[in-house]
Amino acid sequence: MSDAKKNPEATGKRKNASARVRILRNGTGHIQVNHREVDEYFRRPTLRMIIEQPLRLVNLFGQVDIQAFVKGGGLAGQAGAIKHGLSRALLQVEAGMRAPLKRAGFLTRDSRKTERKKYGQPGARKRFQYSKR
Repeated sequence: MSDAKKNPEATGKRKNASARVRILRNGTGHIQVNHREVDEYFRRPTLRMIIEQPLRLVNLFGQVDIQAFVKGGGLAGQAGAIKHGLSRALLQVEAGMRAPLKRAGFLTRDSRKTERKKYGQPGARKRFQYSKR
């Protein structure tokens, strides 16, 4: 790892969730989300797997500690935001990681958001039932 920055930090976003992710070098693989353990915050193993994907891809899993502060959205959106922020922070650790992260699609921000509810209708897409008579 190059000495570009002491503790690389980046922001990641997905849906309505926003995450600030900091990488602490020479760690033991400890991941902390909003001052809580990752196992305590994300109880579903699939969400923890999503967060670990960038680290496993660049073979840094268990070698660095991660601190994440996330707000907004639901748990799935928050996990995606942490993954995006972590991928962006890894670029500050070593620029050579860009190719595999880009190929895996971890650097692309998923910009899909919830469609707004329209007035006079029960939902964003749902319409009241049509009655001919």
